[in-house]
Amino acid sequence: MTLLSDTASWLKSLLPFVVMCFGGFMALLDIQIVASSLQYIGGGLSAAQDEISWVQTAYLIAEIVVIPLSGWLTRVFSTRWLFAASAAGFTVTSLLCAFAWNIQSMIVFRALQGLLGASMIPTMFTSSFYFFQGPRRVYSAAVVGTIATLAPVLGPVIGGWITDNWNWHWLFYVNLVPGIIVTILAALLIRMDEPDWALLKGADYLGIILMGVALSTLEYVLEEGARWNWFDDQTIRHCAWIAAIAGVLFVVRSLTFARPVVDLRALKNRNFAVGCFLSFVTGIGIFATIYLTPLFLGYVRGYSAWQIGLAIFSTGVASLVGTPAYVLLARKFDLRWLMMFGLALFGLSMWAFSYITSDWSGGELLIPQILRGFPQVFAVAPAVNLGLGSLPPERLKYASGLFNMMRNLGGAVGIAVCGAILNAQTNYHFNMIASHLTPANGPMDRLIAGLGQRYAAVPGSLDSGHVAALKQLWLLAYREASTLAYADAFRAIMVAFIAATLLVPLLRQVAPARAPTAAGH
Repeated sequence: MTLLSDTASWLKSLLPFVVMCFGGFMALLDIQIVASSLQYIGGGLSAAQDEISWVQTAYLIAEIVVIPLSGWLTRVFSTRWLFAASAAGFTVTSLLCAFAWNIQSMIVFRALQGLLGASMIPTMFTSSFYFFQGPRRVYSAAVVGTIATLAPVLGPVIGGWITDNWNWHWLFYVNLVPGIIVTILAALLIRMDEPDWALLKGADYLGIILMGVALSTLEYVLEEGARWNWFDDQTIRHCAWIAAIAGVLFVVRSLTFARPVVDLRALKNRNFAVGCFLSFVTGIGIFATIYLTPLFLGYVRGYSAWQIGLAIFSTGVASLVGTPAYVLLARKFDLRWLMMFGLALFGLSMWAFSYITSDWSGGELLIPQILRGFPQVFAVAPAVNLGLGSLPPERLKYASGLFNMMRNLGGAVGIAVCGAILNAQTNYHFNMIASHLTPANGPMDRLIAGLGQRYAAVPGSLDSGHVAALKQLWLLAYREASTLAYADAFRAIMVAFIAATLLVPLLRQVAPARAPTAAGH
């Protein structure tokens, strides 16, 4: 009877946790599922190139605003109904995205998709602390850590395959059946807490508005700044000022209001504060590398969406292999040592990426991507256990939103900084290369002469052989300059991971917590 009782209790915890993990995976996957297919979506909707990126940006802005609010929202509506409503809204808006008739409608629907689906991510994290206690939290943290790292990696792979084999509409159709199943099962299985509608009265609505304005304008600046040459653009300048002022007012409001929607006071806890920073850095690594690698393969190597997906697939495989290895080692070693290993190995992978050349393809990328994929769970899962696990249950929900926001914000900052590095360093390296392409450069003269003769022999050419040869030389120089700029971006990420690795000893070990009470949740 005891065995049957234990099995029933285990299943009662496991099934809703699996449902929430699947929902969180869908929401995280959709951040990047369109990454390798933006040009096809833009072509299908007759969108200009500067409009296409808003398919991604709109989702991120909406998501990053809602994630920190999730703790307050779960207290108001309960985890059960918030998660079910979030899954339902995500499913409906996925259908609307598939039906989009122009780029403007797509941007609106993607924003709604991010807005409604975002709550599934932080509630997935807090569920691992509610359903599992003691040593079992190592396993649950490993699962959510793997999901947080694997979903963004698989996004371009799955998206590329769907686009190449069907069409871009199916990027959103694939969410429908899983979304309906998650919605129904969440409503039936999740029993973590009860709604408290009284929290709607006297809530910090001013804080919500200030946070929304600060985060949305900051995300806009980070996403669009590199394209518009940062503060040379009036809109970017205005949005930066608005983000700074609203952000300062939000911090002051949150620290002085009795019941803030985001628990900034949790940052007084050293483990949580350091964990948030490490979450920020892992966000830089996960999202920025997923931004850089497909960009390199698409623009420098000329790969299709499916070829890009295949080339980066090894990262996902390595991440899956890393999960059981982490679980095995977490039983025997201090989580802080495992985290240092994960962060250091991730930094080592960025060092390996810094030797990238314009000839690199899937084969050359294999070892650096394995070095990047394998340690991701080592970097994320301990931060969940040591950062969130150090807080009392009654603060966990409010703090989880902040913790998850830091990872997404890290991704936004990482992508923005890498975009700025690519822009500035490509120009720098191109000028350096061009300064050596002078008439005194004998190999260059011989290359121009050979190309000139070859193009002159092509019938119907609009350019003279010499002009065509100069164009090819320009393209060759630009390709090499771009490749050197990618190497610089990877080195910048490496520096961030070195700093993160050195901070891990500041974390304190966390003893296994007791099961939370219903009142605490």
